[in-house]
Amino acid sequence: MIGHLLLVASGGFFGACARYGISVWMNRRFPSAMPWATLIINLTGSFLLGLLAGGAWGDAVYLLFGTGFMGAYTTFSTFNVENVQLIEKKEWKILFLYIGGSYFLGILLAYAGFVWGTTLGNG
Repeated sequence: MIGHLLLVASGGFFGACARYGISVWMNRRFPSAMPWATLIINLTGSFLLGLLAGGAWGDAVYLLFGTGFMGAYTTFSTFNVENVQLIEKKEWKILFLYIGGSYFLGILLAYAGFVWGTTLGNG
């Protein structure tokens, strides 16, 4: 049990650091009303979590990377706050592109990752 907790905590530490670093870098490099950093983070996280779910990686790998890293790396709360901010600014076009792109591409990438993970797990 303690070993599982340490795996999740370790993965969470690195996932949170990765999310923070990517967010800072992208927001400085590509300032925009569109929250590109969160979109890219959530889409890459969807793919990677799908990859993990599709493969036979074992409990330790899933706890470290799936629950820990991806749990801290991707962020539903930031996504929702950014949507509220877009509503407040009446940025309707960006809002609908962001919501649609996040869900459609997120599901598509999670599925692609799952299929690829299944292929790798059976290879």
